[in-house]
Amino acid sequence: MAVIQTTRGEMDECDLVKREGVLDDDNEHTTWVEYYLGEELVHRSAHVTLKTSPVATAIAAAFGLGSQ
Repeated sequence: MAVIQTTRGEMDECDLVKREGVLDDDNEHTTWVEYYLGEELVHRSAHVTLKTSPVATAIAAAFGLGSQ
């Protein structure tokens, strides 16, 4: 049994509805988990992995090496 930290304090995972999602594009891979108590969202967590470095992209753009 897992305990989830929610907006209503700690709750047993088995008392909640779990929904997961994924976003994957050229720039990022994002996953998230949401827990609902009835229709109320009580917890959301996300993990974002960048596929490109914003710093490297800015440097490349400064030198005119970006997409054309």
